[in-house]
Amino acid sequence: MVEIDIEKENKAIAQEYKELLRISYQTLSPDDKKLIRKAFDVAVDAHQDQRRKSGEAYIFHPIAVAKIVASEIGLGATSIAAALMHDVVEDTDVTVEDIEKMFNPKVAQLVEGLTKIAQVQKDLNVSMQAENFRKMLLTLNDDVRVILIKLADRLHNMQTMDSMVEHKQIKIASETLYIYAPLAHRLGLYNIKTKLEDLGLKYTEPAVYNEIVSKIKETKEEQDAYIKDISDVLKTSLDLEGVEYTIKGRPKSIYSIRRKMLAQGVSFDEVYDKFALRIVYKSNPHDEKFLAWKIYSIVTDHYRPSPSRLRDWISSPKSSGYEALHITVMGPKGRWVEIQVRSERMDEIAEKGYAAHYKYKQGATEESGLDVWLNLLKEALENPETNAVDFVEDFKMNLYSKEIFVFTPKGEIKSLPKGATSLDFAFSIHSEIGVKTRGTRVNGRLVPLNTELKSGDQIEIITSTNQKPTLNWLDYVTTSRAKNKIKNVLNENTKKIGEEGKELLTRKLKHLKVTVNEQTINELVNFFKLKTSLDLFYRVGIGAIENQQLKDYAAQKSNTLMNFFKNKIKRSPSTADEDIHKQVISSNYDMLVFGPEQDKLDYKLSTCCNPIPGDEVFGFVTINEGIKVHKKDCPNAISLQSNYAYRIIQAKWIDSSQQEFKAVLNITGMDTLGLTNQLTKVISNNMHVNIQSISLSGDAGIFNGQVTVVVQNNVILKKLIENIKKIDGIDKVIRVNKN
Repeated sequence: MVEIDIEKENKAIAQEYKELLRISYQTLSPDDKKLIRKAFDVAVDAHQDQRRKSGEAYIFHPIAVAKIVASEIGLGATSIAAALMHDVVEDTDVTVEDIEKMFNPKVAQLVEGLTKIAQVQKDLNVSMQAENFRKMLLTLNDDVRVILIKLADRLHNMQTMDSMVEHKQIKIASETLYIYAPLAHRLGLYNIKTKLEDLGLKYTEPAVYNEIVSKIKETKEEQDAYIKDISDVLKTSLDLEGVEYTIKGRPKSIYSIRRKMLAQGVSFDEVYDKFALRIVYKSNPHDEKFLAWKIYSIVTDHYRPSPSRLRDWISSPKSSGYEALHITVMGPKGRWVEIQVRSERMDEIAEKGYAAHYKYKQGATEESGLDVWLNLLKEALENPETNAVDFVEDFKMNLYSKEIFVFTPKGEIKSLPKGATSLDFAFSIHSEIGVKTRGTRVNGRLVPLNTELKSGDQIEIITSTNQKPTLNWLDYVTTSRAKNKIKNVLNENTKKIGEEGKELLTRKLKHLKVTVNEQTINELVNFFKLKTSLDLFYRVGIGAIENQQLKDYAAQKSNTLMNFFKNKIKRSPSTADEDIHKQVISSNYDMLVFGPEQDKLDYKLSTCCNPIPGDEVFGFVTINEGIKVHKKDCPNAISLQSNYAYRIIQAKWIDSSQQEFKAVLNITGMDTLGLTNQLTKVISNNMHVNIQSISLSGDAGIFNGQVTVVVQNNVILKKLIENIKKIDGIDKVIRVNKN
């Protein structure tokens, strides 16, 4: 019986291999096919005794990754071979040297880059996961293909996660939303980005995901009919003009619908542009732009466009290489519809990103947007000073940021992330210009350094050789390039002042008859509530620590016994918490339980999302504050579960009748007579609900209110929200995370 199964499996493996060669985006030469065959044989041999969690032969995974690399990303034979062998070095006795001997240095380099970083000892103060991300991102320096194959590997892992335990699913899905989907976005792999985001949502918020999926299915027929209506109208005119084209409807991704629902506080039915229409036209390179605007003209003959929502990425492509014309028009039944216009070349670049971009480049000397971006990244990546979590956060900002296009005084165009300031622009020209910036002019007018730029602005930088960055500059910039350079210059100054401060401190302490050694320095750092010895020396250097304070320290040190008792007293619970209004909850029996054993542990409710009983939550083990409890849809959840998965513990409410909790509701509507009266009546008529604070205001017929209520659990809260929504004139009721 087993023999037949093995035979069947071998046939399936052979079939998958043939499919891999067939779907390759690039034309494979006989040598390419030999290389891929050899890599396939090595992988089959290396993984022959391995099976995946689902029970199938492990080799199906590398083949699936190679298929994504070949067809969806469009890389060539070297990358396909590396994808087939991406787990060989990690899982078997084969070494990178062996691969170099069997193949060539390039294949070996890619496999080495892909070999997963061995997990080092977990240290609660440092996120190993963020460190791993940093190491992975550093491979962008060597060869961007490593990251592209890594994305294919992650996509296939996400597609086959059903047989995993839940906490692993959540960890992997959180990492995907946190770093891999933004990377795919930045590298122009929009198809892969969409799949990663949707699968990420499927495992981090399954109930939300399933609800949106079922709603999309329910409305599919209606959507298809609507798209057909518009397509039929446009086809007639496009045919008349002799344009060669295809029109296809493209539903918005599940993840982007969810993002819109959250950002605008609307329900699924209230999200209007749930789909887009794409017109892909045939054209020679010379007529591409002309034809795009001709199609724009035809579309706007039939449907009125929204001028504020026209996006022209043909004249100024995104730095990922994306080109298209996006027009939002008022379609039938008063609904906005986005229409994307692209040539076949643009469509390929949008689908395949990097690979297609290079296919069409054909030896052009001009750097592509992607090359420019990769070169910029090298500066950020090579800065060893940054803490891993900060680094990854900075890096992420540059991944998802939208772009603006601005001009130099000579009229050259520059791309910057949305939100960039005039000081960011100075650093984008050159680091040395940034450091010496004394002032900035935007459109001829002198403006502050932190002025946010808009597309179309023309910026001039005024420099001075005496100018130096100050600490405030870090608040004036948003790009990691500018931040890193400013930090480096500030650190150099700090170290210089610190060295002078150290000599000065040694002299002063000798005068006070205090021996200077490592213990003394540590005691002083604690005495002044600082973090490092450099902080201490720097403060002495700039004169922020006075002689009297050093005398106080010397006096305290001389009475060591008193000091011992003082420390004992000091170690009672910190009052610093009061500053941050941290909400402490006692571990009442029958409340929140943790882990598979349902342990009752001390915990605090996090103030970033204010969970209440009944909310879906998880525990996070902090360094100094014990367990903090967060809602599963907390704004910080994805980052925590991704960077610190080993500190997450399962948590759930088992009974909540013993305690009451605060929730904040934002209410908007039309300001009608008696609305306030009705609102307070509805809230106070709800059993088990008390109003703690209420602030209401009206502005030109619009009603805005914020109500803080005290409830026992979220079932009562949901009921209350439903009742408020029924009041005539109320438009939206949204529970907000922050108090």
